[in-house]
Amino acid sequence: MTELAPTGPPHPVRFADAVAALPALPAAAPGDRYGVRQLTVTWLAGFAAHTRTAYFRDLAHYLAWCQRLGIDPVRARGSDLDHYRSTLEHPPGHRPPSAATVHRRLSALSSWYRYLVANSDGAVSVNPAAAVRRPRVERDASATVGLTAAQVRALLRGADELVAARLSRVPSARANDDTGTVPPPLARALAALRDRALLRLLADLGMRVGEALGLDVDALSHNQGRRTVRYRGKGGVRRERPLPAGVGRALDEYLAARARAARRPVGQLSGPLFATTSRDGGTGRLTEPAAFLLVRRVARYAGIPSADRLSPHSLRHAFATNARELGVPLEDVQDAMGHADARTTRRYDRGRHALHRDPALRLGDLYGDRALPVEDLGDGSPHR
Repeated sequence: MTELAPTGPPHPVRFADAVAALPALPAAAPGDRYGVRQLTVTWLAGFAAHTRTAYFRDLAHYLAWCQRLGIDPVRARGSDLDHYRSTLEHPPGHRPPSAATVHRRLSALSSWYRYLVANSDGAVSVNPAAAVRRPRVERDASATVGLTAAQVRALLRGADELVAARLSRVPSARANDDTGTVPPPLARALAALRDRALLRLLADLGMRVGEALGLDVDALSHNQGRRTVRYRGKGGVRRERPLPAGVGRALDEYLAARARAARRPVGQLSGPLFATTSRDGGTGRLTEPAAFLLVRRVARYAGIPSADRLSPHSLRHAFATNARELGVPLEDVQDAMGHADARTTRRYDRGRHALHRDPALRLGDLYGDRALPVEDLGDGSPHR
């Protein structure tokens, strides 16, 4: 379906301006804190960054549709939302979105209308999305392509090989030339070191890509005799995780090279942990689209068949599945992934329905290897 709306507010600080540019809503009255546009800003502000961006896009898409059909969204009826759902599910000339996307968009609109009903002093009196039937979403299904443990190892080996290849092309130990710029061979080697460290972090810790890319250099710390990384997880929760040895080495090598390129000690580095470096030495933060391309590029190099359908989230799924395959208790995996509900963690575990993990096999071995003594039956009787 052709996207009818802007891609979303580019930065949380500016999302109020993006709301001001949304179509079909009444103009904001100066000083009216309960106007629809101002309430839309406060509604969005209550969500975490990723949810805020997704809901903004969903709302913008709906409002653009309203504008095109001449519908006033403030006075929309349930039949209008039924029409919108039909348009989503049967877009003329385009492939329809997934059931999960339709469900999320309708859920976002219902949340928005519910907020307006509660706060708009009667400007919006009903939630027209409340009664709209939403498509059933299979909670165990996921569009994320998974990775086996062998494929994760191949991906990380590929990152190692790319680092070695890039470092072999750096002509000398000098970080910068006399102009203070970073020579292209060194910049490419530095990027390879950064990319390897990021892949290691995503694979070994199962972090969300937004969490990883949001890290600053000072997030690295020590606690209980271990190296750790501190960050804010989903919902703004403060978290601290241990750094496995492989992640620590990859980060150390990357930061050491970055410090040499900047001509300063590692301890004086600041800013984003996973940085982009311009020719003039300036740094920026690696973006999520760049991380998506990175995963696929290294996966293609490593010969992984599903390379062009992978994402950083594939490594998060692999973390859950392979940790459970190792026998890590579900509650420990849940805590590591920052899930409030164990059922969410179970959905990430791709191997939960594998036949070799069925308790029947373990019980069959138990019952076949020894006969239970009579006293183990509880009341001394051979049968109950």
